[in-house]
Amino acid sequence: MEAAAFESNGKGGAGGVKRERGLFFTFFGLSLPSPLLYLPGMPFSKLGLSHGALQGVKAAGYTDPTPIQLRAIPLVLAGRDIIGCAQTGTGKTAAFALPILTKLGQHGKLRALILEPTRELAAQVETAFRDYGRFTDLRVAVIYGGVGYGAQEKALREGLDIIVATPGRLLDHMEQGRCKLDHIEFLILDEADRMLDMGFLPDVKRIIDRCSTRRQTMLFSATVPPEIATLAQWALKNPETIEIGRRRSPAETIRHALYPVADDQRDELVLELMKRTEFDSVLVFCRTKDRADHVAAMLHRAGHSVTVLHSNRTQSEREQALRGFRDGRYEVMVATDIAARGLDITNVSHVINYDMPQHAEDYVHRIGRTGRALATGDAFTIMSADDKKQVHAIEFFISQSVPRVKLDNFPYKYTTLLDPEAEKRMRMTGRRRR
Repeated sequence: MEAAAFESNGKGGAGGVKRERGLFFTFFGLSLPSPLLYLPGMPFSKLGLSHGALQGVKAAGYTDPTPIQLRAIPLVLAGRDIIGCAQTGTGKTAAFALPILTKLGQHGKLRALILEPTRELAAQVETAFRDYGRFTDLRVAVIYGGVGYGAQEKALREGLDIIVATPGRLLDHMEQGRCKLDHIEFLILDEADRMLDMGFLPDVKRIIDRCSTRRQTMLFSATVPPEIATLAQWALKNPETIEIGRRRSPAETIRHALYPVADDQRDELVLELMKRTEFDSVLVFCRTKDRADHVAAMLHRAGHSVTVLHSNRTQSEREQALRGFRDGRYEVMVATDIAARGLDITNVSHVINYDMPQHAEDYVHRIGRTGRALATGDAFTIMSADDKKQVHAIEFFISQSVPRVKLDNFPYKYTTLLDPEAEKRMRMTGRRRR
């Protein structure tokens, strides 16, 4: 279904300037074009993967590698440490899963560990390993908190080749002597900046300390703040850096806009946007769990089929919410930023930011849940007067201004945001203060 046009300003967008996206790698501080860029249409069968891995990727329905897979798979097979920087939806899980399955070969000791920041991501990555490895005898299990220990203890006793885990629960098993990392050959630090945001870096360092030093380490992160750069210097050996696209830019297939409104009309405006928008599925982001519950209840009363995803929900409730949203049972999912990065939520036609994200980079991750895999998508962000500072931070971060849009025939209350001259004076005052 075609994405709805923005009200009052046509098809909207951020300046209408199309930028060519490229694939680059960094070697000794130099950003160089990858030679694989010039091999369009190279199939998985030419990348050196094992027969079992190739059967798995074929059964999963994939034929052509994505740019990050083209660049990463040969490097992993060659034994190189990697720092991978990519926007969401680029296929990075297969970029490390397929070569790891190839190099592990047959069932043996625990040799591969993938660390994830959330239970949902861990479960998703474990499912990918199972799918790609279905034609091998390799054993994989997921380890995370919020559920009982029994099944995890049983899997560890019976022997595993691959563990996908969140840091806290893995440390619990390690401290109880149920899991040793002496023979780890492959360590993946996935969504590293998210683990930093969630305060997991001390746990991650403790886990790395217990891994074999004779390992190959890969770090994947949408952004590389100083703390992650320091971690990479400590944990990786002469890493090759792969960067897909501009990490600070939203996908070019996303049309995004700001909707200024008085704070106490936020609910009214969201409901009106939903009425006027032709959508397939909508992901609504809120800053807190209470706000998410409030918005979900409001949309439910308005007749929408809604589910909620945040950390107060049990693991089974969260899995049910994700499954229902993917299957189309729910047309709207209201979530906190737990869903902004990495989750396998495809075919989202619209994103609505009910609240402004706390960090400018999270804006890119949130709206990146639509417009995936070169599909088009729309992202609406509600903006009140208190959000001005954050809006300026976002526009500085993405190096572009986001169009302000006013709905026709909506009963707006007065706010300076709707007064172009007042907004212009505010911007000039802000520049003088800086």
